Amino acid sequence: MQALKLAELSGPDGLQLVDQPDPEPTHFMTPGEGVVIDVRAAAVSFPDVLQTRGLYQFKPPLPFVPGAEVAGEVSSASEGSGFAPGDRVAAMTMVGGMAERVVAPPSMTFALPDALDFAEGAGLILNYHTAYFALKLRGRLDEGEHVLVHGAAGGVGTASLQVAKALGARTIAVVSTDEKEHAAREAGSDEVVRSDGPWREQAQELSGGGVDVVIDPVGGDRFTDSLRSLREDGRLIVVGFTGGSIPEVKVNRLLLNNTAVVGAGWGAYVTTKPELSRRIADELDRMVADGAVRPIVGARFPLARAAEAMRLIDERGAIGKVVLDVPG
Repeated sequence: MQALKLAELSGPDGLQLVDQPDPEPTHFMTPGEGVVIDVRAAAVSFPDVLQTRGLYQFKPPLPFVPGAEVAGEVSSASEGSGFAPGDRVAAMTMVGGMAERVVAPPSMTFALPDALDFAEGAGLILNYHTAYFALKLRGRLDEGEHVLVHGAAGGVGTASLQVAKALGARTIAVVSTDEKEHAAREAGSDEVVRSDGPWREQAQELSGGGVDVVIDPVGGDRFTDSLRSLREDGRLIVVGFTGGSIPEVKVNRLLLNNTAVVGAGWGAYVTTKPELSRRIADELDRMVADGAVRPIVGARFPLARAAEAMRLIDERGAIGKVVLDVPG
């Protein structure tokens, strides 16, 4: 099979398309366990970019095939997995996804709803499971509350907007361009403000005094203003740091305003809790069936152009989910 292999931590340009044997179960699966998937679409995310430079917390040994999210058809599956050849699935693989075939753990493999194609399926797990985990389980979002979403045109951002709307919230998107505003509105945002303008004051006005929840996958120097945008009992949910720098919190702000900063590290949390992953997947399936959730797919590239896809993300040019098409 063909796969993209990284032999040195030199960034996206170090990726090489190679022929190699079909994959075996990885270190996080029991020997003999796994769902073998013929990949039809592989997602590209910011953690993939960091991983090519050795900057992500999960550091597989070199050489390795990157790619954590795929959608495709089951080729074979271990007994008791619940899957059979020909099943349409989406899966979280941790590594190995940027290839024609991959082995995924049964606990992180999910039936792909009929309403979604493979490209949409490739963008379903990491972003949407993260969004639900962050908003509902970590952020305690209630119907009618106001949610402010940074990086609202990206994969996590558009997912957060759709999930928040499905949970009955009012949404405010923070974006930087007209094109990204269009994407945020397509994802269902009720209001849109610009990151280079007085977005904090606008968000406070639009929400009637302050938002209830902030979803922040960006970090950086806007973090303090995110705290200031909260109303009493507001929650700032930390999802990532695509802005590069990791902000620090002056905890007196939390004390004086009775607000909270909450981490939402979905992947590490659910790895040992397969029942929770299934529950989140069931909730998202319901939202898909209701028409509230449909991953927004942006740029699409063939497998051989994965480096170009990663550069698009690295340069903050991505809209929605960036996907690699893998021919069947």
